[in-house]
Amino acid sequence: MNLIKFADDTALQAKATAAAAVVVVVVVIGIVVLVVVLIVVVVIVEIVIVLVVVVVVVVVVVVVVVVVVVVVVVIVVVVAAAAAAAVAVVAVAVVFLLLLLL
Repeated sequence: MNLIKFADDTALQAKATAAAAVVVVVVVIGIVVLVVVLIVVVVIVEIVIVLVVVVVVVVVVVVVVVVVVVVVVVIVVVVAAAAAAAVAVVAVAVVFLLLLLL
């Protein structure tokens, strides 16, 4: 009887050890999966942050270029208008002088 009880106890201990090993393996796999998921999430967040920064920089550069182009166009238009006005004044003065001479 003692041998049967010893065999039963040994079998129970083996089952308990196997169950504990399975639990340890499952916990380790869970921790590894959690770490991998966290790393993937961090990498995705970093990529999103970099993309947002790039988009903001591109938008700022485009806005600055548009403002510079608008300012240059306004300056060119004003200078052209001033030159046209000066030419008109000179033309009127020349015509007036020619009329005075005739």
